[in-house]
Parts: sequence; structure tokens; C-alpha cells
Amino acid sequence: MFRCFAFLLVPGLLGAQAPPAILRERADYVAWLTSASTSPLAAVAQQPVGPGMRLGPADADVPLEGVPLHRVSERGGAILLQGPAGARPLPRGRPFRLGSYTLTVDGPDGRAVLTLFRSRHRGQPPEYYSYDSTLVFVGPLAPPERPGTVRVLAVDGIEVEASEAGSVVLPLGGERVRLRVRRIPVGSTEESELEIYFRDRTNGQGSYPAGRFVSLVAQADGRYRLDFNRARNPFCAYSTAYPCPAPWPGNAIPQPIEAGERYFGGGLTVPPGGEESP
Repeated sequence: MFRCFAFLLVPGLLGAQAPPAILRERADYVAWLTSASTSPLAAVAQQPVGPGMRLGPADADVPLEGVPLHRVSERGGAILLQGPAGARPLPRGRPFRLGSYTLTVDGPDGRAVLTLFRSRHRGQPPEYYSYDSTLVFVGPLAPPERPGTVRVLAVDGIEVEASEAGSVVLPLGGERVRLRVRRIPVGSTEESELEIYFRDRTNGQGSYPAGRFVSLVAQADGRYRLDFNRARNPFCAYSTAYPCPAPWPGNAIPQPIEAGERYFGGGLTVPPGGEESP
């Protein structure tokens, strides 16, 4: 067994106001959710492309009012859209218009997924718990006990190959809580983020029932910062078009984490798999 030193609480004032950086992040995110053409509040459907997908008519795989028959297929890792005007390639992760709808295709080769958005946004933007400076920590990332990769659903419902990045140990409620960290690819880019998908005692009682994501951010001194005030919902909290990630085994926090995004209903319930509620 390797030796692991726990994260330390970042000193802060109790009852402090949220830092300007967090307030800006939240304002920008709400603005994106309520206006972007690819916001989850505008999502209608998300389906695997498979060997081919029909769009448009009422009997199509994805009916689109006012749109003639189009086909989406994946060939040798390339995505092709065929319609009355001919065929054209579709770049992964970039939105394209089809009639009054916006669509994106993303996911790894052989497992492409199409997401459909309408022009209207529905649902409520997020609300947040009050800022809690006692839920900000900094410390080391311990190496994984079993290095490797695993298929998981990212925050946007797309299946990705995530690598085991290691674990962190946090002092929470007088206990040492170990959380698994995975490196999640970002869309179709070569970038990735260190993510923790966790559940806690607020699930279904103020936060999203299936859990939330929080990023681990590298610091200049080689340590990492974990700020639960930046915890965010998966996109399935905003629209049932998205599948929900299954809980990650071992990432159940036995204390309530009253920080980050809240939830008041409208998404999916907890999917099977992983562990039971803490």
C-alpha cells in the first residue's frame, strides 16, 4: 500500500462571500445555459449514430418537423450527413444547423453520438448553495492502485475512455474520505480534466440525486485544489435527453456537501450501477 497524505483545508473566513472568480464563473455559466444553441436546456434528444441514423420525417429515428429526410452515418471514424443537397462531412464537437434545429455529433470512433437541440430553451438555470470556505482543500494526488482506463459517461452524457488518475483523501466531518479521480477527455479535443464524480448526503435533498462533478485543479507547487463550491450537475439534471452517469464506486461521501449547484427537480433519477446512496 502506498502512503497518502490528506488534503488540507484552505484557510478562509466563515460566512465569507463567494470570491469574484466564482461569481463570474456562475454568471457566465447561467448566461450560456439560457442562451447557447447547444445548451442542455435546449436539448431534445441524444442517440448513438450506430450503423446509420435517419433524421426528418415522422417515422425517422429522430423526427424533425419541417426537415426532409437526412441520414447520418459513421465511416472509418468520419461522420457523414447525406440529404437532398448531397453529402458533407461533419466535424465532431461542432454544431451544425438543420432546419430550425441545431445538432452536434461527438464521442469516440465507432461510438458516435448525436445530440439534437431546439431553438427554445426550457427549464430553470441552476441555483447555488451559499459559499462555504470550509469546503475548499489543497493537497497531493496519490497514484492509482490499479492504473488503466474505464468507459464512463462524462458530464454531457457522452461515453468516454477515462483513465484512472489516482485518489485524494479529504478531512470531512472528522473522517478521512478517499475519492477516486479520473482523467476525462474534453469533447473531441486532446485536452482532458481531472474530475471527481461524487455523491453525498444532500442527494435528492437539495442536490441532484445522481451526484455531481467537481474538478481537481493543479497548482504551481505540484499540489491540487478541490473546491466543492464549484461542484456542478451532470447535464441530465437539465434535460431527460441525456443519460446519467452511474455513481463511481467508492465516491460516496457520508456527510452533506452543501456547496456548489443545487437541484429542485426535472431531470432523471439515479441510474443503476456503482454504489448505493451513502
